Amino acid sequence: MNIIELKNVAKYYEMGETTVKAVDGVDIQVEKGDFVAIMGPSGSGKSTSMNLVGSLDLPTKGTIYLDGRDISHLEESELAQIRGKKIGFIFQSFNLIPNLTAKENVMLPMLFQGKSREEREVKAEELMKLVSLGDRMDHYPNQLSGGQQQRVAIARALANDPEVILADEPTGNLDTKTGEMVMNFLEELNRKGTTIIMVTHDPQRAEAHARTIYWMKDGKIDRVTRKKQSTKKK
Repeated sequence: MNIIELKNVAKYYEMGETTVKAVDGVDIQVEKGDFVAIMGPSGSGKSTSMNLVGSLDLPTKGTIYLDGRDISHLEESELAQIRGKKIGFIFQSFNLIPNLTAKENVMLPMLFQGKSREEREVKAEELMKLVSLGDRMDHYPNQLSGGQQQRVAIARALANDPEVILADEPTGNLDTKTGEMVMNFLEELNRKGTTIIMVTHDPQRAEAHARTIYWMKDGKIDRVTRKKQSTKKK
């Protein structure tokens, strides 16, 4: 069963008299429980694709389905509610709020879903322990290492029990050892049933961890790799 599906999706930007085709007619299917990588060099369209997959942006043309529902033309307020319930985001730059503690950063997404303060505190404490940061709850982001900040970001992404985790270069600002630890944590979440979609420019990391890889080039899907089998797009 596909939890996310993009059908002939394009995203164009007008730059003066020039039309930039950031994504130009892609088809992406993400099955429930899969570990998917969207792979490609800088400028290939992978980050724009991630924004479309995560309903952070709307397509110029084409259709996007989330759990079988067409979300291509919803109002931003409705999209925000769907995102908050269905999708957790992990960003390369962590995107933690500097004047909130680690625990408060994790609590924040639950606020927008109407959870009580007590519910938010209990869940945030559980998640901080899950990512082995139970002793860092009251630290601010600038008091944490890069790896610790990324683990806080993972805990925040899990706050509303999302079905899908969207990770944009989740190890890009981390050393090799810490990056591998983060990847192993994502794999563990995937084993427990969470769908993982990772955007990366690192083919070794994509091939080591993902079961399905969409290789992008010039805004299009160049090929798709599923486990050991590769299909070249005509």
